[in-house]
Amino acid sequence: MAQIRSLEEMEKIVKRNRSLRWDGWTVVNSYPSDKGRTSKFGAYVKGVWHLQKRFVPTKNGWDIPDRFVSINEQKRLDG
Repeated sequence: MAQIRSLEEMEKIVKRNRSLRWDGWTVVNSYPSDKGRTSKFGAYVKGVWHLQKRFVPTKNGWDIPDRFVSINEQKRLDG
């Protein structure tokens, strides 16, 4: 998991990833899946079932999976 501490960094990540969007201060990863119909993480979006994972910020920022952060960003965050 990557810890993103600045709003500017998180905005860049969300802008670059089509499956991410904002819901207030929370970042939502949403993708179409029939499993959304029966999952507690399911959401019906524009006529299609999706699975969603929500990344709620803490006092230290957002914890998001590494797959959303580029290698260069990861190096900068770790350094």
